[in-house]
Amino acid sequence: MELYNYFRSSASYRVRIAMALKGLPYDYKAVHLAKNEQFAESYASVSASRLVPLLRDGEHVLTQSLAIIEYLDETHPKPALLPGDAQARARVRALSLDMACEIHPLNNLRVLRYLVHSLKVSDEDKDRWYRHWVETGLEAVERQLSALPARYCHGDTPTMADCVLVPQVFNAQRFKCRTDHVPNVMRVFDACMQLEAFEKTRPEACPDAF
Repeated sequence: MELYNYFRSSASYRVRIAMALKGLPYDYKAVHLAKNEQFAESYASVSASRLVPLLRDGEHVLTQSLAIIEYLDETHPKPALLPGDAQARARVRALSLDMACEIHPLNNLRVLRYLVHSLKVSDEDKDRWYRHWVETGLEAVERQLSALPARYCHGDTPTMADCVLVPQVFNAQRFKCRTDHVPNVMRVFDACMQLEAFEKTRPEACPDAF
């Protein structure tokens, strides 16, 4: 398998964690978003969306981090990243989507670039925008975690939701967002970071990190 990703991409980090949890080897293919390498013909010919991550598994090309994780869970079912019963699976998916759809899209690189370059928003206001959506978004996750507390997002083993939570917290810390108001989020984050799969795939450990 080949994984096209960018070391600072939280969506890419999600997939790296999932593959590490499952012990799946892959070739790391760097696509530097800040240098616009996603628009180069060599990558644009592979990815219709010009986004990362992208997983090539033999003849199959997969995009969108949550779709990739679910594909990996179906093709390599152990350890499972989605629970066995429908209600629990729905909760894990909802937690994942709360972060991947309600927080992350408002703050990814192309949105921040549009705010600054097209709307002429100052760097200070851009960072305020970032912190607002992360801090309020994590509050929603906090309420869900506090309603059914466990070691990880759901239960005593990591799930897809943990693969999404850890990169989101990394971004929150990078942009100096408040996290003292989400103690359960941070408790789960700390539990995850005790596992090798989360630690060894962190952004600064990637081969394209500099």
